[in-house]
Amino acid sequence: MKEKRITFSYTGPKALSIAVAGSFNNWSADALPLRKKGKKWEAAITLPPGRYEYRFVVDGDRWTDDPNAHEHCPNPFGESNCILMVS
Repeated sequence: MKEKRITFSYTGPKALSIAVAGSFNNWSADALPLRKKGKKWEAAITLPPGRYEYRFVVDGDRWTDDPNAHEHCPNPFGESNCILMVS
C-alpha cells in the first residue's frame, strides 16, 4: 500500500512552540515540530496506511487534543489520544 502525506495543523497564536507526538514517532515530544504560519502552526509527515494515536505538545510540556480530530481513545494518563486513520 502507498504512503500518504498527512498535514497536522493547530491554531495557537500565543504558543512559543508546538509539536506532534504519537505512535508514529514513539511519542517523542520534539520529533515533529510544527512551523508557525501567521496564527496557525503546520507540519507534514508521510505515513503508511494504518491507525495512529497522537496529541499536540504545546510549549514543550502541555499535551493537548487536536480540535479537528474526529475520533479519540482513552490513554493511560486519564486523558484521551486523538486517532488518525491513514488509508
